[in-house]
Amino acid sequence: MPLLARPSPTAHRPPAAYCPMLHPTDLKLVDPQRLEIAWSDGQVRTYSLRELRESCPCASCRERRTAPPPPPTELTVLRPAEAQPLRITQMHPVGRYAYSIHFSDGHDTGIYTLELLRELGSEA
Repeated sequence: MPLLARPSPTAHRPPAAYCPMLHPTDLKLVDPQRLEIAWSDGQVRTYSLRELRESCPCASCRERRTAPPPPPTELTVLRPAEAQPLRITQMHPVGRYAYSIHFSDGHDTGIYTLELLRELGSEA
């Protein structure tokens, strides 16, 4: 299986009531730290892997983002994978509405909806 699964030509098509009108037409890593997505309306957006990881929509990441900060005297212990440069190890479609992204730090539970992906990143 390729690192980034390409969307099939019909993967993001109607039924319109269940599928967003905008859908990715191409996904590629432009360098080890940036993902680029071309959208069906012609817009191309780039995403830093750090931004994607920090915007993970899973429950544990949302909880961590809303939790009070730890005391300044508390040290965070990193696992070896977390101390390495962040990479995408896998990315594949989830139905017609999202992508699952697996990161090199072991995190793989975030389901990134097409709407969220469209909001993140910056126009290329």
